[in-house]
Amino acid sequence: MKSPTERRLNKLHQIPPRQLTVQKQTLFFVGSLLLTGLTTQLNLAAQANQPQIVSQNSVEKQLNELLRQGQELVDQGDYVRAITTYQRAANLDRQNPKIFSGIGYLYAHQGNFPEAVKAYQQAIFLDPSNAQWQYALGYSLASAGDNAGAAAAYRRAIGLDASNLNNYIGLGTVLMRSQDYDGAIATYQKILELAPGNPEAYELIASALLKQERLPEAIAELRKAEQLAPKSSRVQLSLGIALVSQGNLAAGMEALQQALQLDPRNAQAHIQVGKILQAKKDLEGALQAFEEASAITPDSLEAQVSIGEILLEQEQFLLAIVTYQRLSELAPEDPKVYYNLGLALKERSRVKEAIAAVEKAITLYESQEDNEGVEQAEDLLKQLKKSRR
Repeated sequence: MKSPTERRLNKLHQIPPRQLTVQKQTLFFVGSLLLTGLTTQLNLAAQANQPQIVSQNSVEKQLNELLRQGQELVDQGDYVRAITTYQRAANLDRQNPKIFSGIGYLYAHQGNFPEAVKAYQQAIFLDPSNAQWQYALGYSLASAGDNAGAAAAYRRAIGLDASNLNNYIGLGTVLMRSQDYDGAIATYQKILELAPGNPEAYELIASALLKQERLPEAIAELRKAEQLAPKSSRVQLSLGIALVSQGNLAAGMEALQQALQLDPRNAQAHIQVGKILQAKKDLEGALQAFEEASAITPDSLEAQVSIGEILLEQEQFLLAIVTYQRLSELAPEDPKVYYNLGLALKERSRVKEAIAAVEKAITLYESQEDNEGVEQAEDLLKQLKKSRR
């Protein structure tokens, strides 16, 4: 009969391919830190005398108590104190890789990926054959912005566990970020070798093909995914975007509407529908689509920017002001936001506020070395100052 610890570890292999490390590492962390009672194997028989045995028994007792306290803190969600506790345990036993892997998990959970990297590297130094720690190191490196290092870690994980799809997904992700699209495609194709008929693998291949603007090939891969997962709104969304990019607006709209039938709260599908309608000059329909997206994801820059553009075009300047003021909070470094806010304020005769907005736009355009933007904003500023005379 398997122990509770063994059952926790076995759950690691039941996680669906696209679930990333939070659940996986949580299970692994709990399992690894509890494994064998979280004790080191002290070779007491090799000790020469009773005082040394007593001393080592004392260290072992202290270590177990620290590990018990650390687990309690993890269960309570007090990760800061848990890290401190496990670091004290690590100082007592520098040869226990499970302690360092647990520290790595806790740092990753806090978003402190540089420290997570250090902890996982120490765990791997002590046990380089652990594929799960290589994967966790890859995830932490990728999250810290080191795509090359992450790719190397994921490849080591694959070398140790070639059957784990997560290792290939991680590698493919960082290769995509590095714009190594051919490498990503080859990695995703490996997933199909291991899991034939996996619709997500076809989606991933299509995403790499789309980055290369290989639209017919991408659409063909998405059609395969559609056959395998006809109820996937995500597949229909990707298919719709690809078809629109190809210039097939009718087929693209059909796929996007299918995505919305499957998932009415798919904000990105609403946005894509809005873009098609905006291109067709159906401003009312486009505005409605963008507002639907904004209602689902209020902080969507894409939806808010599109709403602002339409409100300006419709000369609904008061609503445009409200929209661009909101955008100035969401995208405070975007000069176009302040330029358009200035335009809307100008039309409402709020000249002083308009001047302040346009001056902010000029400053941001200059910092981005956008000379065309600077020139355009300066022209508007001259008009505003002239109107005050």
